[in-house]
Amino acid sequence: MRLYADKPMHFSKPHTASYYAATRNEIAAFPVLGDEVRCDVCVVGAGFTGIATALTLAERGYNVTVLEQNKVGWGASGRNGGQMLGGIPGEARLDKVWGNTHADFLFELGYCGHDIIARRVHQYGIDCDLRYGAIDVALRSRQVEQQKRMHEALCARGMENQSRLVSADDLRELLGTDKYLGGLINMRNGHLHPLNLCLGEARAAAGLGVSIYEGSEVTGIEHGDSVRVRTRHGAVRADNVVLAGNAYQHLEPSVLTGLVFPAGSYIVATEPLSPEEVAQINPQSLAVCDMNEVPDYFRLSAENRLLFGGRCNYSGREPRDIEKVMLPRLREIYPQLAHKRVDYAWGGKIGIVVNRVPLMGRIGTNVFYALGYSGHGVSLSHAFGEVLADAVTGTSGGIDVFAGVPHRKIPFGQELGSQIVALGMLYFRLRDLL
Repeated sequence: MRLYADKPMHFSKPHTASYYAATRNEIAAFPVLGDEVRCDVCVVGAGFTGIATALTLAERGYNVTVLEQNKVGWGASGRNGGQMLGGIPGEARLDKVWGNTHADFLFELGYCGHDIIARRVHQYGIDCDLRYGAIDVALRSRQVEQQKRMHEALCARGMENQSRLVSADDLRELLGTDKYLGGLINMRNGHLHPLNLCLGEARAAAGLGVSIYEGSEVTGIEHGDSVRVRTRHGAVRADNVVLAGNAYQHLEPSVLTGLVFPAGSYIVATEPLSPEEVAQINPQSLAVCDMNEVPDYFRLSAENRLLFGGRCNYSGREPRDIEKVMLPRLREIYPQLAHKRVDYAWGGKIGIVVNRVPLMGRIGTNVFYALGYSGHGVSLSHAFGEVLADAVTGTSGGIDVFAGVPHRKIPFGQELGSQIVALGMLYFRLRDLL
């Protein structure tokens, strides 16, 4: 049944003018949904969570439709720092709820996204500049002590050959700066070109029969034994639905409103560095992230540009000049790069949960959701894609672990709620400075 004109208007926004958009390998163009279609599973959102889940389900033989308001990878999935980091945010809260009951499952889940990404890069020929090696760096003595505990925990999990502590003196040689007091290298972690990964996975999913529609904002969901998902120009009837909107999620407000808040995160990309500069500041091409509650992070691109990000903003206000905001932070760490030109500066929203534990659960019996990675979404979204696919196919153990974590809603709606969250984050910023 056709609901509107043969060629409905395309309402999607283009990708932000980032380094990633300028260097993407594929110019994907998917149609607008203009019919009412039937499938096994409808996925709402074509970022990492949505595409990873759709691809997993397609690999298992399911008929899947993906609906995206803008473009594949338009949100944080295509704009982020590209750091592929293990672990699950909100670990202390998870431990408080579950103790050691699910400790093995949670540890493996925190890293299995790495293995999924690596397999898909190889299996589907995705060129996304995947490299291994990352380091957490300490700015405070208490963070150095925290790194020692983290290293002990990794060694207890059999990662003694993949992780090591680095002294302040060695860091000066490793990263070309005297800013940090210590570091923890994890060679199981890494970094990549996130937009090329997301677009490559979308191509793979489409090749397995997944129907992807861009410019197709979901305007409502009608629950039932089969679910009807409405868009401006069409609809999808599905046995199961997966909501994967992260910071841009607006559906099912009675369940999800007040739980996830959009925070702004910003990145600049310099002109390519010379071989001598690379040898001075990051010869091992490690992904670097400091241990503050509001961290800075940086890495080298395939062309040896320095990609420097951070300045997470919880207030909802965008800086007028991202380059002006970010450059002082970059130059504080690398004054020797003060003369380098900035070629790209961009930002976007990431989904933040107050207690940092990502949200995953179900609404009724056949609508599932996952969102709120609090900056750890590159790998964890792929791991959650597996858990969501398991839930769709009837294995709910993984999703129940997260659905069983209580979350406190921030009242007064998203705009005022964001201001409350921003006020609360002042405490952590002051703590970072002390």
